[in-house]
Amino acid sequence: MPPVQWMQWVKRARRWLWTLPAALFLAGLGWALSRAGLAALPEADFTFNNNSEVSTLDPAAVSSIPEGRILRALYEGLVIRDPLDLSILPGAAESWEVSPDGLSWTFRLRPGLTWSNGDPLTASDFAFSFQRLLLPTTASPFASFLFPVVGARDFHGGSGDWDSVGIKTPNALVLRLELESPRSYFLHLLASTALLPVHARSLQEITRLHPENWTARWLAPGNLVTNGPYTLELRRINDRIRLRKNPRYWDEAQVAFGLIDALAVEHWGTALNLYLTGGCDWLDGSVPPLYARKLLGREDFRPTESPYLGLYFYRLNCSRPPLDNVRVRQALALTANREAVCNQLLGIGQEPCTSFVPWGRLGDYVSPMQDLSNLPGARRLLASAGLPPETLGAPLVIHYNTAESHRDIAEILADTWKSALGLDIRFANQEWKVWLDSQNHLDYQISRSSWIADYPDASSFLSIFTSDNPNNRTGWKNAAFDELIARSERELDAKKRNRLLAAAERILIEEVPAIPIYSYVAQNVVNPRLGGFHGNLLNEQNPKFWYWKSDDELWQERRLRVGSLESVPARGPKAGLYPKGSRRGGGR
Repeated sequence: MPPVQWMQWVKRARRWLWTLPAALFLAGLGWALSRAGLAALPEADFTFNNNSEVSTLDPAAVSSIPEGRILRALYEGLVIRDPLDLSILPGAAESWEVSPDGLSWTFRLRPGLTWSNGDPLTASDFAFSFQRLLLPTTASPFASFLFPVVGARDFHGGSGDWDSVGIKTPNALVLRLELESPRSYFLHLLASTALLPVHARSLQEITRLHPENWTARWLAPGNLVTNGPYTLELRRINDRIRLRKNPRYWDEAQVAFGLIDALAVEHWGTALNLYLTGGCDWLDGSVPPLYARKLLGREDFRPTESPYLGLYFYRLNCSRPPLDNVRVRQALALTANREAVCNQLLGIGQEPCTSFVPWGRLGDYVSPMQDLSNLPGARRLLASAGLPPETLGAPLVIHYNTAESHRDIAEILADTWKSALGLDIRFANQEWKVWLDSQNHLDYQISRSSWIADYPDASSFLSIFTSDNPNNRTGWKNAAFDELIARSERELDAKKRNRLLAAAERILIEEVPAIPIYSYVAQNVVNPRLGGFHGNLLNEQNPKFWYWKSDDELWQERRLRVGSLESVPARGPKAGLYPKGSRRGGGR
């Protein structure tokens, strides 16, 4: 966009910004009125916005953040992550041992574990769930999380039997996993939602009785049997999921909230209004970009303090013209105006990114960088693509799910591609589940995407682009890339492994099956009175740790953060200490 035109846009945006509170009120009023006909529910102890209607509650099928939030409340795996620092904590397993060579892992379950219906939970339940994840018929997007296990890859591919897989249950409380090669991040894989256990008896019985619609029946409130801190009490499509504290959970005494509501509000203005008027206690990311800057400085919104292992990018459909031509993809990547997206639209700490690992670094791994200064080169690439005029001149469509910022980002990039390359760009907006389905079936040209690390390692971002990974969703395949990723998985020397990963990422940057746009910051708008909630690199929260802080605890935290007693309001309800939390109780 030319500078003058851009400044006009900014001036219009500023005018919109001052009218936004009214717009937020009207949006919230509309949401409330639309639900006035719904049966009244008792107030939940804690309410958060989950941003969309979840597509499934089956751990083997989940691939998105909204579903993951609910699954961490309903289920518990062998291990969990501490929300403070992401260190691994015991979950269903009370302890584990690993052999000196890193190949044999033995997990001992807590005695007396039960499912929410009272059935005993044993090691066989985990073995059943892991087998189900690996079955080709399950078509799980994260079956590869178990590929480090001996025989798992062959079983998934149909060339091996279950008896040859290194998953054994010597007795009801012991699960043994044998690996092909050590993985430094193996415990983090086990902490993922894909490896949560499912209740075999109820799943098999419902599948037998209702083969035509077993999924919907199995995952329905009243039928779904879980083992986590909460059970599924209610699900109103496009309204909320209600979770109730599980009295049979092993650590039930330490779970503070009896009822949690997860709202499915897609409109960010409506969600923010709900928070500002006390309708919910936590928003994750659903802040309109034009209003986010005005929230900076509030104690309940501190994104600049929260770097996040998340990447915003565009997938490119490499299976059809014109994006099956690498030169067209390269031209788009070279001219994407990332700086305008981050600095002039978002502006709360996000950084332009040209690598597939956000922030260009993760631990000791450093991404190769891309030179974006060659605009004439981008034009020459497009001119030399050798495409017929009717193909190159046809509109390209940017596909995105419903959210204000996605349209704004698409418009910035479309203006760049039009002015720099002369391309005609159109837009296609779809609601969450339809958008996911379109990506999975390659029914798009350019599609807005994001990826949040499943575990804190560069391979979490790079391995999704291997040829057989269901999360690839671009139609792009590269044998050399696949081989580098495979070699990195077997490499024990950290420096050599990083070189293999960097070589693989270089192929991604050169082949451009996707265009990195920016690195995330966590945009939590959260009631400061909420305890057990911490910023971390995965922005992963576990509701079993949540509670309401007392006045004194909140006051002491403010004192430490500000650094001087004189700058902190006095104790008591007049100090602006979020009395909503106080009314519900001061913690545990």
